[in-house]
Amino acid sequence: MAHSPPSANGLPRATWAHLPEDRLLAQCEVDTYRASGPGGQKRNKTSSAVRLRHPPTGLIVIAEESRSQHENKAKALKRLWHALFLELRDSLPTNLTPEIVTVLPDYASARDRTGRLHMTAKDPRFWPAAGVILDVLAVVGARVADAAGLLGVSTGNLIDFLQIEPKVWQEANRLRTVAGHKTLR
Repeated sequence: MAHSPPSANGLPRATWAHLPEDRLLAQCEVDTYRASGPGGQKRNKTSSAVRLRHPPTGLIVIAEESRSQHENKAKALKRLWHALFLELRDSLPTNLTPEIVTVLPDYASARDRTGRLHMTAKDPRFWPAAGVILDVLAVVGARVADAAGLLGVSTGNLIDFLQIEPKVWQEANRLRTVAGHKTLR
Protein backbone atom coordinates (compact mmCIF):
# COMPACT_ATOMS: atom_id res chain seq x y z
CA MET A 1 0.00 0.00 0.00
CA ALA A 2 1.22 3.49 -0.74
CA HIS A 3 1.67 5.80 2.20
CA SER A 4 -0.88 8.56 2.47
CA PRO A 5 -0.23 12.06 3.70
CA PRO A 6 0.04 12.51 7.47
CA SER A 7 -3.74 12.80 7.66
CA ALA A 8 -5.84 12.36 4.55
CA ASN A 9 -7.57 15.51 3.34
CA GLY A 10 -6.38 17.29 6.49
CA LEU A 11 -8.96 15.42 8.58
CA PRO A 12 -8.08 13.39 11.66
CA ARG A 13 -7.93 9.60 11.38
CA ALA A 14 -10.93 9.29 13.72
CA THR A 15 -13.08 10.74 10.92
CA TRP A 16 -13.00 7.22 9.42
CA ALA A 17 -11.58 4.93 12.08
CA HIS A 18 -14.53 5.31 14.43
CA LEU A 19 -17.28 4.90 11.84
CA PRO A 20 -19.55 1.86 12.08
CA GLU A 21 -18.50 -0.80 9.55
CA ASP A 22 -21.50 -0.21 7.29
CA ARG A 23 -20.75 3.54 7.03
CA LEU A 24 -17.05 2.93 6.34
CA LEU A 25 -17.95 0.37 3.68
CA ALA A 26 -20.45 2.81 2.13
CA GLN A 27 -17.54 5.22 1.51
CA CYS A 28 -15.61 2.55 -0.41
CA GLU A 29 -15.54 1.58 -4.04
CA VAL A 30 -15.88 -2.20 -4.03
CA ASP A 31 -14.40 -4.28 -6.85
CA THR A 32 -14.85 -8.02 -7.12
CA TYR A 33 -12.75 -10.20 -9.36
CA ARG A 34 -11.62 -13.76 -9.87
CA ALA A 35 -8.67 -14.66 -7.73
CA SER A 36 -5.93 -16.81 -9.17
CA GLY A 37 -4.14 -19.58 -7.37
CA PRO A 38 -5.22 -22.66 -5.44
CA GLY A 39 -8.75 -23.11 -4.18
CA GLY A 40 -10.37 -25.75 -6.29
CA GLN A 41 -12.71 -25.51 -9.23
CA LYS A 42 -15.20 -23.14 -7.59
CA ARG A 43 -12.60 -20.44 -6.98
CA ASN A 44 -11.83 -20.12 -10.67
CA LYS A 45 -15.51 -19.77 -11.59
CA THR A 46 -16.63 -17.09 -9.13
CA SER A 47 -15.56 -13.53 -8.53
CA SER A 48 -14.90 -13.95 -4.85
CA ALA A 49 -11.86 -11.68 -4.41
CA VAL A 50 -12.61 -8.19 -3.07
CA ARG A 51 -10.73 -4.91 -3.45
CA LEU A 52 -11.81 -1.93 -1.37
CA ARG A 53 -10.77 1.57 -2.42
CA HIS A 54 -11.37 4.30 0.14
CA PRO A 55 -11.24 7.55 -1.88
CA PRO A 56 -11.20 9.94 1.13
CA THR A 57 -7.90 8.46 2.34
CA GLY A 58 -6.52 6.90 -0.83
CA LEU A 59 -6.16 3.53 0.89
CA ILE A 60 -6.65 0.31 -1.08
CA VAL A 61 -6.89 -3.16 0.45
CA ILE A 62 -7.67 -6.61 -0.95
CA ALA A 63 -8.82 -9.96 0.37
CA GLU A 64 -8.90 -13.02 -1.82
CA GLU A 65 -8.09 -15.98 0.39
CA SER A 66 -11.66 -17.24 0.86
CA ARG A 67 -13.96 -18.71 -1.78
CA SER A 68 -16.72 -16.59 -0.25
CA GLN A 69 -17.09 -13.02 -1.49
CA HIS A 70 -18.89 -12.17 1.76
CA GLU A 71 -15.96 -13.43 3.88
CA ASN A 72 -13.45 -11.63 1.69
CA LYS A 73 -15.40 -8.38 1.97
CA ALA A 74 -15.37 -8.69 5.78
CA LYS A 75 -11.60 -9.39 5.76
CA ALA A 76 -10.94 -6.47 3.43
CA LEU A 77 -12.95 -4.14 5.66
CA LYS A 78 -10.93 -5.26 8.69
CA ARG A 79 -7.71 -4.66 6.72
CA LEU A 80 -8.93 -1.20 5.77
CA TRP A 81 -9.57 -0.41 9.43
CA HIS A 82 -6.04 -1.61 10.31
CA ALA A 83 -4.61 0.45 7.43
CA LEU A 84 -6.24 3.60 8.81
CA PHE A 85 -4.08 3.24 11.95
CA LEU A 86 -0.99 1.99 10.12
CA GLU A 87 -0.86 4.45 7.27
CA LEU A 88 -2.52 7.68 8.37
CA ARG A 89 -0.65 9.88 10.80
CA ASP A 90 -2.58 12.35 12.93
CA SER A 91 -0.88 15.62 13.73
CA LEU A 92 -0.21 16.06 17.42
CA PRO A 93 0.35 19.29 19.38
CA THR A 94 3.86 20.70 19.16
CA ASN A 95 3.99 21.04 22.94
CA LEU A 96 3.44 17.29 23.40
CA THR A 97 3.79 16.02 26.96
CA PRO A 98 3.10 12.64 28.59
CA GLU A 99 0.02 14.21 30.22
CA ILE A 100 -1.40 15.09 26.80
CA VAL A 101 -0.57 11.71 25.22
CA THR A 102 -1.95 9.55 28.03
CA VAL A 103 -5.41 11.13 27.74
CA LEU A 104 -5.69 10.85 23.94
CA PRO A 105 -8.92 8.87 23.33
CA ASP A 106 -7.28 6.05 21.35
CA TYR A 107 -4.48 5.64 23.92
CA ALA A 108 -6.06 6.41 27.30
CA SER A 109 -7.21 2.82 27.94
CA ALA A 110 -4.24 1.08 26.32
CA ARG A 111 -2.03 0.77 29.41
CA ASP A 112 -2.80 -1.70 32.18
CA ARG A 113 -2.99 -0.95 35.93
CA THR A 114 0.80 -1.00 36.19
CA GLY A 115 1.12 1.51 33.33
CA ARG A 116 2.43 -1.01 30.79
CA LEU A 117 1.25 -1.73 27.26
CA HIS A 118 0.18 -5.35 27.53
CA MET A 119 -2.30 -6.65 24.95
CA THR A 120 -2.59 -8.81 21.86
CA ALA A 121 -3.39 -7.64 18.33
CA LYS A 122 -6.88 -9.13 18.76
CA ASP A 123 -7.63 -6.71 21.62
CA PRO A 124 -9.98 -3.99 20.27
CA ARG A 125 -7.72 -1.35 21.88
CA PHE A 126 -4.61 -2.55 20.01
CA TRP A 127 -4.99 -0.86 16.61
CA PRO A 128 -6.14 2.54 17.92
CA ALA A 129 -3.24 2.49 20.42
CA ALA A 130 -0.83 1.48 17.64
CA GLY A 131 -2.02 4.47 15.61
CA VAL A 132 -1.25 6.89 18.45
CA ILE A 133 2.10 5.22 19.11
CA LEU A 134 3.09 5.55 15.46
CA ASP A 135 1.90 9.19 15.51
CA VAL A 136 4.16 9.86 18.53
CA LEU A 137 7.08 8.06 16.87
CA ALA A 138 6.61 10.25 13.80
CA VAL A 139 6.59 13.42 15.92
CA VAL A 140 9.82 12.55 17.75
CA GLY A 141 11.73 11.58 14.60
CA ALA A 142 11.25 7.86 15.35
CA ARG A 143 13.46 7.99 18.44
CA VAL A 144 12.07 5.11 20.51
CA ALA A 145 13.30 6.35 23.89
CA ASP A 146 11.70 9.77 23.32
CA ALA A 147 8.44 8.17 22.18
CA ALA A 148 8.41 5.85 25.20
CA GLY A 149 8.85 8.85 27.52
CA LEU A 150 5.87 10.64 25.98
CA LEU A 151 3.79 7.45 26.03
CA GLY A 152 4.57 6.87 29.71
CA VAL A 153 6.14 3.44 29.17
CA SER A 154 9.64 1.98 29.19
CA THR A 155 11.61 1.71 25.97
CA GLY A 156 11.56 -2.08 26.30
CA ASN A 157 7.78 -2.14 26.77
CA LEU A 158 7.33 0.05 23.69
CA ILE A 159 9.55 -2.19 21.57
CA ASP A 160 7.68 -5.27 22.82
CA PHE A 161 4.37 -3.63 21.84
CA LEU A 162 5.63 -2.73 18.36
CA GLN A 163 6.73 -6.35 17.81
CA ILE A 164 3.26 -7.78 18.52
CA GLU A 165 2.05 -7.14 14.97
CA PRO A 166 4.54 -7.44 12.06
CA LYS A 167 2.91 -4.59 10.10
CA VAL A 168 3.22 -2.22 13.07
CA TRP A 169 6.88 -3.24 13.47
CA GLN A 170 7.43 -2.66 9.75
CA GLU A 171 5.83 0.80 9.88
CA ALA A 172 7.89 1.76 12.95
CA ASN A 173 11.04 0.75 11.07
CA ARG A 174 9.89 2.64 7.97
CA LEU A 175 9.52 5.77 10.14
CA ARG A 176 13.00 5.16 11.57
CA THR A 177 14.52 4.76 8.10
CA VAL A 178 12.87 7.97 6.87
CA ALA A 179 14.27 9.76 9.94
CA GLY A 180 17.77 8.40 9.22
CA HIS A 181 17.94 5.85 12.06
CA LYS A 182 18.88 2.19 11.97
CA THR A 183 15.99 -0.25 11.94
CA LEU A 184 14.99 -1.93 15.17
CA ARG A 185 15.95 -5.60 15.47
